Amino acid sequence: MSDFVTLDDDGIPVRFHHPDLPHHPFLLQPGRDRWHTAEHRWGSGFAITDRGAGRWRRSGAVTESLSIDITRLATDDQLTETYQWTNVGTERLEVTTLGVVVPFRDVYESAAEALGSACHTHVWTGGQWAWVMAEAMSGEGPVLGLVVQTGALWAYSVESRNHVTFSNVRGHLVVHPTDHGRSPDAFGGQPVITLEPGESYDLAWDIRFYESRDSFLAATKAPVAIDRFAAERGESILVDGKPLSGSGYTYVGTPEYCTAVLFHRPVRELVEARVRFILDHQRPLERDEPDRHAFVPYDNRTALTQTTSAWADWSDGAERLAMPSLLQQARLRNWGETGELDAALDGWARFARARLITPEHDVRWGSDTISERIRLYNFPWMAEFFATQYEIFHREEDLDLAATLLERAYQLGADQHLLIGHPEAVLHVTSLLPDAERSQRLKSQLTDHANKFANLGTHLPAHEVNYEQSMVAPLVSLLALAAPDSPALPTALNWLKAFGGPQPHVRLHQIGIRHWDGFWFGRERLWGDTFPHYWSVLSAVALLQNPYRTPPDEVTAEAIFRANTVDFSDDGSASCAFVMPSCVDGRPAHRADPLANDQDWALVLWLRSASLAPQR
Repeated sequence: MSDFVTLDDDGIPVRFHHPDLPHHPFLLQPGRDRWHTAEHRWGSGFAITDRGAGRWRRSGAVTESLSIDITRLATDDQLTETYQWTNVGTERLEVTTLGVVVPFRDVYESAAEALGSACHTHVWTGGQWAWVMAEAMSGEGPVLGLVVQTGALWAYSVESRNHVTFSNVRGHLVVHPTDHGRSPDAFGGQPVITLEPGESYDLAWDIRFYESRDSFLAATKAPVAIDRFAAERGESILVDGKPLSGSGYTYVGTPEYCTAVLFHRPVRELVEARVRFILDHQRPLERDEPDRHAFVPYDNRTALTQTTSAWADWSDGAERLAMPSLLQQARLRNWGETGELDAALDGWARFARARLITPEHDVRWGSDTISERIRLYNFPWMAEFFATQYEIFHREEDLDLAATLLERAYQLGADQHLLIGHPEAVLHVTSLLPDAERSQRLKSQLTDHANKFANLGTHLPAHEVNYEQSMVAPLVSLLALAAPDSPALPTALNWLKAFGGPQPHVRLHQIGIRHWDGFWFGRERLWGDTFPHYWSVLSAVALLQNPYRTPPDEVTAEAIFRANTVDFSDDGSASCAFVMPSCVDGRPAHRADPLANDQDWALVLWLRSASLAPQR
């Protein structure tokens, strides 16, 4: 037995060991992770060919024409594996999909358990330049790295992602020398592996621990250096020191590797195009007053607005507040047509007061959801909207409502939650309130709120997901803005940074892992990794709010904001979710969902950030 890896009776890896991380198995555990069974054990997989398809769990026949031979060599500090597929038939064989299961333990049992025994799995399938880095969710200790030495990985997919495993499980990760048979265009295109009779294809990798991310990345032997992954059009990205310019999403590569960078429109052009699209296409004008002033999702495929259809995440409230908030940010800068923006904002404010805010000053999920659901997340978003309305139109009743909503949120237990945008809303509202006593009372509640969470350690309460990036980023924001001297702040920053991986691709680089949003917000209802998801910009916001931030933190924040512009098209249309894997539970993915829904928060939060905020 190796001190590095535990193998079962069949010689299959079931756990990796490091003395600094004794509670981390790094792999899914049968029994503990009850949905993980032998059909997805390490190294199992499947093939699709022009002469049949099949699965394997060990060396042997896959189809009548294809066999696999798996060899493993385990030492005290490394596991070396080779997967060799051979055409055992008498005719040429075209292999269109090969998938190998690597069941890293990327799960959220609870915050404490996730931070103590689960890992973020950062996957990079760039061809011959391919690797997987598994890192403790705490961001502490060494990282476990898998580096391809022979062959290539051109895609990854996810299995066991559905309404049973729900939002707290990332699923079974599968890496692919090709997934052409199911998703031929994924990741810039998937090759077909052609094998003559007796010919083999080899995939070999080494797995070991590395002291840090930097030492791991050095071992991956990157074939190209790219200085950044997103830039404004007209600017250049350096690829091996040579300037590259372009327009939109751009693949960069050779036959050996492939990645993607982005050249986005200038921010003002992007925002004005998006605002124009919202005004023209995302208002339900068939409704009566004041409901016709709402903003709703829009299906780019059919050119129809999306009805709620009993699905709260398609409602005209909640995350859809991003749209009027974006209009406000444009209005503050005099971008777009002022009169039209003023009318739209006035109409939406009347709609919100009539349909989204109850007489008790609770904020409903939407005007037409099937139940009168009150959702704390919505309170700071609505308060921020009315505070900004006050800044634009100077109506005292808007500022009073903003403060009342925050006070009501605390009455309902906001101090037990990590609400997105809550500390920012409190500080914004209190900076405007003429009533010093009322302002100080809210500030004191915010300070108590921050101190309460500073003392919780890893035992964060479950929110809509047990543990996630959009809990940790608001935790960092809360501490940075209301308890900046707390020793909990640097710890929370480590947790936050661990969500974002170092993959050299605009959709992946430092973008926080999220793996459920396509299902909740999209038309396709696909689970699976969403890269980027707009809430990834919460990491950028938190990094900029940290009073002890470094220049690299500022560079990372800017990169995250710019990467999120990939979900907006030149005509102002948008997508709420790009599901990154080549397939999810066998369904082709690696595509943008047709629904424009809640993605505008990426622009709103960038415009509110220190780097782009208007002078007030």
